[in-house]
Amino acid sequence: MLSFKPARIALVASCLALLGTVAHADLLDDVMKAKKIRISTDMAIPPAGMMDSSMQPSGSDVETAKLLAADWGLQIEWVPTTGATRIPNVNTGKADIIISTLSVTPERAKVIDFSKAYAVLQSVVGAPKTAAIKEWADLKGKNITVTRGTTQDTELSGMANDKGFKVVRYDDDATMVTAGATGQAEIVATSVALVNQITAKNPAKPWEPKFVIRNFDLAVGIKQGEPRLLAKLNEWVAANLKNGKLNTIYKKYYHVDLPATMTN
Repeated sequence: MLSFKPARIALVASCLALLGTVAHADLLDDVMKAKKIRISTDMAIPPAGMMDSSMQPSGSDVETAKLLAADWGLQIEWVPTTGATRIPNVNTGKADIIISTLSVTPERAKVIDFSKAYAVLQSVVGAPKTAAIKEWADLKGKNITVTRGTTQDTELSGMANDKGFKVVRYDDDATMVTAGATGQAEIVATSVALVNQITAKNPAKPWEPKFVIRNFDLAVGIKQGEPRLLAKLNEWVAANLKNGKLNTIYKKYYHVDLPATMTN
């Protein structure tokens, strides 16, 4: 039978405690120590993310990210992304957080954690103004274009068979917008902002939202198992909803206020 002397027991306990400290070192510590935060943001989805005339990042999500970094005293390292790569970016350690029109859904909540909502996204079916589309029944037998990996992709894929339409996917929002503007896509499922972008690209053939699919909360996404970072994000969102700064950013780009339920 093995026997352990008190000194040996103390040494083992100290080693275990050290291992526990290492194991519990978290992402918030890493970010604050580095004085830099890596943020995954899609720069091809105006007005949330885009490049301005000086080729600098701009948009509502960009301003939200800059506000967070300024409040925390950090520099930003932008991590380019598309709808499909946002979550892999944080789960593989390529990015620390996601601020990129990331809708809160039960499916995503299984693989990442979400902060409190900082904004909202209205998900719609859009088409040319001349198209006679008012409800799901009008989509039967038609192709509905989505951006791969988005909430619209997930939601419409699950109902395509029952509703009798086909889902066509593009890898990023910019390509989907171009497809709508050039007539390659006849109907899209996306945000109101992107439907407006289709019209902006081809004013001679204006598009409009036909009906609302769902309203989604937008939140900051992080990998699971980072409770201190999540708590700090939640505190930051709550404070900046209360002081009106997040509403100011949202109204600047979407021309409406955030829902009163978020800001009160």
